[in-house]
Amino acid sequence: MSTTTIPVDELTHLAASALTTVGLTQASADVVADVLVLADLFGIHTHGVLRVPQYLERAGIGGINPHADITTTHVAPALALVDGDNGVGPLVANAALDAALKSARDTGVGAAFARHSNHFGPVMPYLFKAASEGFAAIIASNATTTIAPWGGRATRLGNNPLGMGMPNPGSDPILLDIALSVAARAKIRAAAADGRDIPDSWATDESGRPTTDPHAALEGFLQPIAGHKGYGLAVMVDLFAGLLSGAAYLDKVSSWSVAPERPQNLGHFFILINTRLLAAPDVLGERVNDFGERLHAVPAADPGQPVRLPGEMEMARYHHQRRDGITLDEKDVLALRELVRART
Repeated sequence: MSTTTIPVDELTHLAASALTTVGLTQASADVVADVLVLADLFGIHTHGVLRVPQYLERAGIGGINPHADITTTHVAPALALVDGDNGVGPLVANAALDAALKSARDTGVGAAFARHSNHFGPVMPYLFKAASEGFAAIIASNATTTIAPWGGRATRLGNNPLGMGMPNPGSDPILLDIALSVAARAKIRAAAADGRDIPDSWATDESGRPTTDPHAALEGFLQPIAGHKGYGLAVMVDLFAGLLSGAAYLDKVSSWSVAPERPQNLGHFFILINTRLLAAPDVLGERVNDFGERLHAVPAADPGQPVRLPGEMEMARYHHQRRDGITLDEKDVLALRELVRART
């Protein structure tokens, strides 16, 4: 793989310019680009700017509405409902984050539920944005079905992303961003291409039996983390993000890879807590730092793998790449340049 390193501002401008080619306003494109570039800063490249061509392809065939009229209704002082009008996922999610932030500033706690949305990238950029303003957060989305119910042999649940964030005034926040399968399908596809077996905890075959054959796994289902407990988490995320928001849920969610021309109607939820009402920033920072130091002080079983906090590696990548530029697969940057060049 040939890589290239590009300054953050240049990549953000390039991604936003590409997004305007299908009709997004400059302001909307800037919001989406900011989320995707944050993903790349954290090293989550599967959900970064390489998604731009996919978003544009879907917009070009009617799967995403680039002119979405996103509406926010505050149904109660601390509760908002966001209708994404089938807009680009990060744009809809950012509107929901803004609504939850407003409520949490006003009332101490804010919740926003979004529907009629699409793939919104990773959770971590939204956690980071909230934590940077002093808000603890729980954020999640439902997704295209890839997981079978525990004990079943047909997909009904998505690999639903779930995140939690804790601000740390004066230092890096603690951020957890996980999906609910043991391994992503991309890892299984890579094993199949390399002719490698996979652990039998990753996936089942189409009959619901655990398998080490990546080809059989690709015809089957992903296994949830922690067995039936991960299945339960996936269920609850979909109940909140999909059912409660008024979005699609379970196998009612349209697959963007199978039918890219169809709206997905994904749902997301954002629950934020104004930590400044619970503790002064200096007090909270002191307590969070003490918390982290106590975990870091635990001797490592492997000296080469010290104890880390959730999100610590991603924050280290963030600081390094913000300073020195983001290193990406060269073909992904070339794809963005070509999209912009084609417009001009």
